[in-house]
Amino acid sequence: MRMSEFKEIVRRTMETLPAEFQPYLHNVVVDVAEEPDIPLLQRAGFTDEEIAEGDTLFGLFEPLELTSSFGGDSISINDLPHRLWIFKNPHEEEFPEPERLRTEIRKTVIHELAHHFDWTDRDLERFDDNPNPFRNAGD
Repeated sequence: MRMSEFKEIVRRTMETLPAEFQPYLHNVVVDVAEEPDIPLLQRAGFTDEEIAEGDTLFGLFEPLELTSSFGGDSISINDLPHRLWIFKNPHEEEFPEPERLRTEIRKTVIHELAHHFDWTDRDLERFDDNPNPFRNAGD
């Protein structure tokens, strides 16, 4: 898949999110890349061994956190941009069939955005385990 087509799927997914999501997206920047770099994998919690073994990410939600000069506490700044990363190569390697690939890209966007709403991976298990949660959503 060309990068432009991959980006278009991500863009359309963002545009077709439920209306309830829209008030919370004003400070989310969406970046699409071929794959995560080593510093990003480390920020995501991967060990050097996992990175060397080829472990990677489909996407990542990176909330902006600033360290307070008062006691070193980390505080979240809601009006500053948070970053949503979506990675092309890991998707293509894992999902070579075009229809499944498009579905998994959408699932990754929604999964990672759900972290913006403080949903945990456990909260998302039913969604993630469904091969096509969009079947009845017009896609």
